[in-house]
Amino acid sequence: MDARSRPALRRVESVVVPDERHGRVLVLRDTQGVTAAQAVLPPAIVPIVARFTGQRTCEQIARDVADELGAEVPVEVVVRLAGELEQGLFLEGPAVQAAQARIRREFAEAPVRPASHAGGAYHGEARSLRRYIDDACIGRANESAGQSAEAGHVVALVAPHIDPWRGALGYGHAYAALAAALPPEADTFVVFGTSHAPMREPFALCRKAFDTPLGLVEADEEGIDALAARADGFDPYADQLNHKQEHSLEFQIVFLRHLLHGRRFRIIPVLAGLGAQQATGDDPARDARVVRFVDGVRALVDERPGRVVVVAGADLAHVGPRFGDARAFDDDERGALERRDRTSLEHAASLDPGAFWHNVAADLDSRRVCGLAPIWSLLHAVSQTGARGRLLHYEQTVDEGDGSIVSHAALGFYR
Repeated sequence: MDARSRPALRRVESVVVPDERHGRVLVLRDTQGVTAAQAVLPPAIVPIVARFTGQRTCEQIARDVADELGAEVPVEVVVRLAGELEQGLFLEGPAVQAAQARIRREFAEAPVRPASHAGGAYHGEARSLRRYIDDACIGRANESAGQSAEAGHVVALVAPHIDPWRGALGYGHAYAALAAALPPEADTFVVFGTSHAPMREPFALCRKAFDTPLGLVEADEEGIDALAARADGFDPYADQLNHKQEHSLEFQIVFLRHLLHGRRFRIIPVLAGLGAQQATGDDPARDARVVRFVDGVRALVDERPGRVVVVAGADLAHVGPRFGDARAFDDDERGALERRDRTSLEHAASLDPGAFWHNVAADLDSRRVCGLAPIWSLLHAVSQTGARGRLLHYEQTVDEGDGSIVSHAALGFYR
């Protein structure tokens, strides 16, 4: 790396977090799992890194930032910063390409997807994990439910994918409802998740068993192959590496493994990207490739009566300083956010995928609903089953540090 280099930052996740020394810092995290490191950027160097687009040399970046700040920025500072990010595998280049190729090959060859977040986002020890789910999640939900059970069996479920420490009650409502109304013959779970890493294709399959602290969960290879055959015009395994670190699926599979303790079942894990549609706001139902693939899930539901349950691991809004807003929401803004979320959820409960999509897409840039793609996919897959949707729980989880909010909900679909 030298003054003539053109550093290009990889597409990684960025969040703003509180910091004792700097007030707030920008944290870069690799959701693909190419590197386990995190890059912590104080405010003073964010204008430099923001220009790491591959278009400007380090020399040009130093001049641009100096003009913006009205103070000299030595090119050596830019070069050193670019070199550190390159070494940490946050910049595009030969080092990242080699690491990606190695990790992609290793993951493709592995028969099992490890429990990436065990011991961090949830208990890694089986007994503690079971106790937490029974007491802090499902037990609390049963105590607070105060409503009659829905008649019929669950055919689909929307659950949070926030970490189970903060989303305990939401997970509890979702999986308590599933426990109370699970079809006795159910043995297949199609699990749609949000991909927090960028995807090239609309969907990504993973033909692997998933490990959990509670035991292995087998993949339904026959069902996965049937869906792969529906992927007309795209490669359903092109983004398989995104499954390696993705928590939106992992958390659901942990809860399913707990709920179905001692019972054999299989999963069909699907990451839903729909990036092109989210960028334009276009209804995915206008894309024949998307419709053909999700109709494959509908076909599985029809071909295996009572045996298939569709699950979406999906959060709603992400607002506040952590996600780029200038300040935390006040009470009026929180109320407006809840009303907006509930309108979206009404469309979902009505099994109207088009109305749900357009409602969320209208303010996607400001509300940042990261569960749009998996929820739409679930709705499309079960919209013709005659199911009835019911909102089980809604919650805004507020960060104690800066007031940022992640909203999430649990919905059951019954017939």
